[in-house]
Amino acid sequence: MEFLTWVFPALVLLCTQQHRCIRAMNDIGDYIGSNIEISWLPNLDDLMKGYARNFRPGIGGPPVNVALAIEVASIDHISEVNMEYTMTVFLHQSWRDDRLSYNHTNETLGLDSRFVDKLWLPDTFIVNAKSAWFHDVTVENKLIRLQPDGVILYSIRITSTVACDMDLSKYPMDEQECMLDLESYGYSSEDIVYHWSENQDEIHGLDKLQLAQFTITNYQFTTEMMNFKSGQFPRLSLHFHLRRNRGVYIIQSYVPSILLVAMSWVSFWISQSAVPARVSLGITTVLTMTTLMVSARSSLPRASAIKALDVYFWICYVFVFAALVEYAFAHFNADYMKKQKNKLKARRQSAEINVKNAIVLFSLSIAGVSQELAISNRQHRIPRRLPGSYGTIEIETGETKRQQIMKLDKKSGLKSLFKPIDADTIDIYARAVFPAAFAAVNVIYWVAYTM
Repeated sequence: MEFLTWVFPALVLLCTQQHRCIRAMNDIGDYIGSNIEISWLPNLDDLMKGYARNFRPGIGGPPVNVALAIEVASIDHISEVNMEYTMTVFLHQSWRDDRLSYNHTNETLGLDSRFVDKLWLPDTFIVNAKSAWFHDVTVENKLIRLQPDGVILYSIRITSTVACDMDLSKYPMDEQECMLDLESYGYSSEDIVYHWSENQDEIHGLDKLQLAQFTITNYQFTTEMMNFKSGQFPRLSLHFHLRRNRGVYIIQSYVPSILLVAMSWVSFWISQSAVPARVSLGITTVLTMTTLMVSARSSLPRASAIKALDVYFWICYVFVFAALVEYAFAHFNADYMKKQKNKLKARRQSAEINVKNAIVLFSLSIAGVSQELAISNRQHRIPRRLPGSYGTIEIETGETKRQQIMKLDKKSGLKSLFKPIDADTIDIYARAVFPAAFAAVNVIYWVAYTM
């Protein structure tokens, strides 16, 4: 009895599982053996009979109308050095080929990308592309759809490096216009006509792009006919306007330049006697400004146009160099005034010595004259003039003094026109003139390049 108690539940469970397995196998067999209804699909082999992919639809008749639409996936890189940008787009082309129309159903067929090799395709190419490539991971990124009336939608993913002529005269406050030109390479306007799709009112994905240095402000579509020796070829162009983001340049270039200029003004508050401090500060700011200019220009093309950033760098460089020249000028004036004081002191000392000598000579001459008068009284003779070397010396000395005084007056009149300024006064003027001039130049600069 105990044996049956253990065996009976096991047998019941085994039978239940076996029943489920048999039912599942029957279901799979029914599914595999059933016929899927695909009778509505057209026979592609019948459609491709007599199809010549080397000839355009309606050859010999009116041109083929090809509608183009673009979706932007990304703009990876915009280079000012090479004047180019890299863009990944989904290019949609749509045209009608009556040879592929069918009436089995109204459904649109989504075909395998390998079917593209059997169809005639427009020979669209990017005119201003430097290089381009298709994507093939995990399979070729191509889409082909066929409608009952023979309308074909062909979409492909392309990444291309496209040339873009840039005007860098206002860099980094510039706005650029780049284009993407699409054109038929071999078919003229007699065989193919391009036009933008009716649904191409806006570019999908472009408003969501986040670029590092630029902001897309506007875009527009244009259609034009290009004349060549081989005929007229239709061209579609996408113009998009880019405005450079200035924040990074203000932080990396403008603010350091302003701080260097302000640093050079610190020397105006340093004493004139501290020659090493003022000279080292001036030379350091000049060299740092030079390094900043060279590093900023290394990332730009060597264009002949003078850029706005170059102008600002040179403005700052002139102010930094002028601060160094200001100290040289002030130091020269201080040294000149010191020498003039020493000369004036020496002249005063020599004048005092000359006065003392004149007094001695005058006393000696008076003593000699009185002696001669006493002798003449004794001899009862009155001399007509005062002989002797002392009288001559006295007269010559008086004339020489008058000439020296006249010469000194003439020299002092000329020196008054070019009177040197005190070094401390120069520093006081510089503390006000340099900041005011720099602020005025900045106002003119920003108004000229931002308006």
